[in-house]
Amino acid sequence: MVKSSYIVLLITLLLAGCGRIGNIVNVMEEPPFGIYQDSLNDTRMRSALHEVTVADTSSWKADILVKHRYDSLADTADKALWVWFSADDGLSDDADEFVSFMQQELPRHGLAAEAFCLPEIEQDVAMVRHLAFDSLMQDINEVLPRLDYNLSKAYVKYVTGMRYGFMQPAKLLNRLYQKTDGMTGVTSYAHLYDYETAAPNYDEALGALSSDNRMEHLRASLPANIPLYSALQEQLTSTTDGEKRWKVLTNMERCRWRIRHPATDERRVMVNIPSQQLWAISSDTMLTMNVAVGAWDTKTPLLCSEISYIQVNPEWSLPPKIAASDFTRHAGDSAWFARHRYFAVHRGTGDTINIAHMGGESFKNAAIRFVQRGGQGNALGRIVFRFSNSFSIYLHDTNSPGVFSRDRRTVSHGCVRVERPYDLAIFLLPDISEWTRDCLRISMDMQPMTERGMRWLASHRNEQRPYRLLTYHKISPRVPIYIVYYTMYPNPQTGVMETFPDIYGYDKPVYARIQSLFR
Repeated sequence: MVKSSYIVLLITLLLAGCGRIGNIVNVMEEPPFGIYQDSLNDTRMRSALHEVTVADTSSWKADILVKHRYDSLADTADKALWVWFSADDGLSDDADEFVSFMQQELPRHGLAAEAFCLPEIEQDVAMVRHLAFDSLMQDINEVLPRLDYNLSKAYVKYVTGMRYGFMQPAKLLNRLYQKTDGMTGVTSYAHLYDYETAAPNYDEALGALSSDNRMEHLRASLPANIPLYSALQEQLTSTTDGEKRWKVLTNMERCRWRIRHPATDERRVMVNIPSQQLWAISSDTMLTMNVAVGAWDTKTPLLCSEISYIQVNPEWSLPPKIAASDFTRHAGDSAWFARHRYFAVHRGTGDTINIAHMGGESFKNAAIRFVQRGGQGNALGRIVFRFSNSFSIYLHDTNSPGVFSRDRRTVSHGCVRVERPYDLAIFLLPDISEWTRDCLRISMDMQPMTERGMRWLASHRNEQRPYRLLTYHKISPRVPIYIVYYTMYPNPQTGVMETFPDIYGYDKPVYARIQSLFR
């Protein structure tokens, strides 16, 4: 032993004389796992990993894919199996940084530490840093693979969930309610959600996991709809009420869905179904009004589109399902059809059919189109706002304005009835001339505001109405419309967070899908 120490001292002095003392210091540094360095056994670690993955019964897609990654690499000699440690470099500093990040961020999002294995990760990181394996009666060859696996699971689940949502809305909402077709008798699921939604990119997360910039990728994992999400976070930190917390958390999840969210500086129209309100917003305008939305059996779908044109005094071509359900009981009542200004047209020939001679089953005939003439009394009112969608729905005026004074306004077949259609038209057409505005007013049976409009109306008072000074106008540029479902949302005028009734019952099934993630 003395001889060995003498040799080491001699070598040290010789190297110092050659300017190489730094190298020998590095040689003599303690290895990353200290006295346990020689105990590291890759075969035993892979065996311990196998036991961990076999015991993992998580049904979360992120967890399943991480498990598959480890299982597929464990049977090979690939050193890329271990992500967070190596025998040469020890446990990565990223592990400590990740733990610190999650300790801070999970409470801010209402997420439970247990859902991301954080308590176990914290314990194992501390054990490795303090080399406390023996004192805790733990085997380093079991601790390291368990820690590596749990860190990777937590990482992938967090970054994909925060970037894309922890559940996929289309899979839930489009298989939530069933309806029976009145014409065919076929029962199917109602299509309620039509947003183009990006699916979680697990390959991106798994790639980032093994990259040098994984922490940057982690920190950048925030919802796309930041202003609303931040406002909801404030609500989360200010309440301990259980019911309010789960409502906040449900709406936070909606913000995480990777869809087209309204931009803060965007000229746009929003319809929030739970609030039964429309908000038309631009940099210099804030227009709010009540709306009526789809009834329980004919819910207004959630979608994003662009309003492209308006029609004034439109005819209403009834969807076959509405004609079949609403007209059958009036068969033979020609006065009722005349009073409501309905007529029937054969789709193939274009011939008008005498509706008074039609029996009940005729109203289910797909070859016949039923139309209501435009003007006073038309169900669409005096103006309709068109946008492309898969449901043949639109915004429109109504011939029953009394609906807007009700607290619950779920009455339509799916379209959205607006309380102030003229004001909405002017919002969409801010640059039209005063004369064009008067043409719109006169066509809607409103009082003109210009002298030219007043003169025109005075000289045409005896003509048949509706006046058709304006029947169509293109919206250019098109204005985005968002039909959304938030049961908590800041008032666009005051910024104060408001809570709305869950009129379609979407909150509970959304929350149920992600409940296990929350504290």
